[in-house]
Amino acid sequence: MADTPTPPASMPEASDAVTPRQQTIALVDDDRNILTTLSIGLQAEGFATRLYADGETALRALLENPPDLAIFDIKMPRMDGLHLLKALREKSSLPVIFLTSRDEEPDEALGLAMGADDYITKPFSQRLLVARIRAILRRSELARAAPEDTGPQDLPDPVVRGRLHLDPARHQVTWDGKPVSLTVTEFLILEAMALRPGVVKSRNQLMDAAYSEDVYVDDRTIDSHIKRLRRKFRAVDPEFGAIDTLYGAGYSFADG
Repeated sequence: MADTPTPPASMPEASDAVTPRQQTIALVDDDRNILTTLSIGLQAEGFATRLYADGETALRALLENPPDLAIFDIKMPRMDGLHLLKALREKSSLPVIFLTSRDEEPDEALGLAMGADDYITKPFSQRLLVARIRAILRRSELARAAPEDTGPQDLPDPVVRGRLHLDPARHQVTWDGKPVSLTVTEFLILEAMALRPGVVKSRNQLMDAAYSEDVYVDDRTIDSHIKRLRRKFRAVDPEFGAIDTLYGAGYSFADG
């Protein structure tokens, strides 16, 4: 299915005010009814939408013309949502939310482990979906903000913990000088631990660091992101062991 742009609005009167950029959400689902319903609801909330009925078509479009966020169904023909995410993560850290059914719990965990930012279980309310979209977009905008957009005095300082170098202003992470590509959610979880090395952060504390107050996630979500973080760091250093688990309590970052 070709991109379906939002119909153009009527020309506004001249004004000195800066019009906020309209954020774009890509919807990928083989169910045309779901695509239409989601698109209408999101456009009513001020978003532009692009619609794709299969993963292969979506992958090409997402890489050539990235939206601000993508929402994938898992079960799709030609390329399902998990394979789409895997292929996308090889070249992009685009924020992604999975749509899942209640009987797809293993897929939810696998999707998070592969780098999805969040998932939402069908059936769901429009209000919940929009809250999660806005929470991820807020974090993504902060991560992408160029240093020149803010005065030097307002830029957060880089966090250096042994071999870890974490730069919040540029959303960049290195380990032993080697870059590690993280999603926005992974970055915020790592930052929360690295700011206080050795201090055990509970899952609830890590949720608070990575998600806004109006978004609920369960313990498994944080556990899946931690597994993904470890996997990414071990890809550049097979001996990486700086993220410790205290069973029943939470996680900490080992300085040094």
